[in-house]
Amino acid sequence: MLKNFIMVKRMTRPAEVEPTAEAGQLLTAVGAKIRSLRKERGLTLERLSELSGLSTGIISQIERGKANPAFTSLVQLAHGLDIPVGRLFHVEERTSPVVRKGERRRLDHHGIETNGRYELLTPDLNGALEVTWVETPPGHDTSATPYRHNGEEFGLVLSGVTDVYLDGVRYRLEPGDSIRYASTIPHWYTNPGPETCTAVWVITPPSW
Repeated sequence: MLKNFIMVKRMTRPAEVEPTAEAGQLLTAVGAKIRSLRKERGLTLERLSELSGLSTGIISQIERGKANPAFTSLVQLAHGLDIPVGRLFHVEERTSPVVRKGERRRLDHHGIETNGRYELLTPDLNGALEVTWVETPPGHDTSATPYRHNGEEFGLVLSGVTDVYLDGVRYRLEPGDSIRYASTIPHWYTNPGPETCTAVWVITPPSW
């Protein structure tokens, strides 16, 4: 009798339901929103984990739209980000593949000073590429916090001068010069020139 009861319980257990396409798009958008808010606040995954009580692995999956979080998890993340939970769902939708010059999304990235600019040239960060317009002021230097992550990067200098360091080896780029390298190599940048350096950078997969 007990065996039959257990079998019935197993048979009547509800099956997991895959998110619909519309729900999947919302999860991706909410994840991108969480990632954007975290970066705006200068929080690492580890720090947001401490503030929210969620593991770094779960947060990473949510940010990439790979998890279907419970509402309580979103409340915890909102608490860690110090925002109302409703703000996570206020996602700006882009329906056009075109990004107009005056509509670029400005990002706060890697300590670039207020007189520098870091703007997204793609409609969002949901694709395979992150393409950015970067303006760095004279004296800009990221050597204190070298970057290292999965993927590949490409840069093209439009004006000014920038020094790209790959594992300590310096490569000076002037207008028209470009560079490509594996992002797994420790790298950092400086602007040794007397004027702002303007460049276009392409990263895959998106790292922002």
